[in-house]
Amino acid sequence: MRWTGRIRLLFLTPAVAWVLAFTIFPTLYTVYAAFHTVKTETVTTRAEVPRLDASGNPMLKPDGTPRTKTEVTRATVNTWDFVGLGNFGRVFTDPQVREAARVTAIFVVVSVSIEMGLGLLLAFLFNRSIPGRGVLRTIMILPIFATPVAAGYLFFTIFYEAGGPLGWTGIPWLSNPNWALVSIMIVDIWQWTPFCFLVLLAGLQGVPDDLIEAARLETKSSLRIWTGVVLPLMTPVIVIVLLLRLAEAMKVFDVVASLTVGGPGNATQSVSYLAFRTGLRFFDVGYASALALTLLAVVMAIVTLFFKRVRNVYA
Repeated sequence: MRWTGRIRLLFLTPAVAWVLAFTIFPTLYTVYAAFHTVKTETVTTRAEVPRLDASGNPMLKPDGTPRTKTEVTRATVNTWDFVGLGNFGRVFTDPQVREAARVTAIFVVVSVSIEMGLGLLLAFLFNRSIPGRGVLRTIMILPIFATPVAAGYLFFTIFYEAGGPLGWTGIPWLSNPNWALVSIMIVDIWQWTPFCFLVLLAGLQGVPDDLIEAARLETKSSLRIWTGVVLPLMTPVIVIVLLLRLAEAMKVFDVVASLTVGGPGNATQSVSYLAFRTGLRFFDVGYASALALTLLAVVMAIVTLFFKRVRNVYA
């Protein structure tokens, strides 16, 4: 038993180290930084040091005193000043945050709604016998395996207005603020609709055929069977998919960073990308940490309230 316990601990050690290194420590560091203003300064010092010859010996002047030179050293110094809730106060008064929140809200509502609708429609179509269903289903889920950054660069070449495949349309996909936001939505819909389709199809195939056959004895309307039997049974699956997509879409970053870089102007700058720019471009680490924690709190609150409301309705 003693060796069994040691072996179990040995196998758990990498997982524990991973969680501590890449989850707990960054979270605690972010919380600590959010209550401070981090200032980065470059300190320059000058010192007179003796000149050395090729042998490493000091070089002397004719009067016997050592020759010297001025050596300049630069060091980066970070100073942490405690500001309490000052950074969080800036979050709620910053006009850039309001604009980024508006962009993120539009993106989430439009993208997630279309993804859920298309996913449900495709699940309904693929739940029946059609020629080549297996091949078509495999092709449908291929976008899931593309990383968001790669998808962003792929669609950058597609939307490129001077020579891209869609350049003939004359639509300013990436240079017009409204169309740039639409472009990001298209990429997200292209990549995540297959996820919604796959999970919803699994839920649809889990609906008992006996209930559907019994419903057909009561009515010949496929719409009534769909809305009265199928959808209520699929509600838990729909809720799970919706929660997952909401949480993921609200922190969109990869596609924005690779496709539009938040532009033109701030037309496609999400809250996550604003936090990235604030912390790693302008080096305001404290404010960026407060912004990231605020976004985390908002996502957790929305998901928790939505989940509790749905659970109370269907409990």
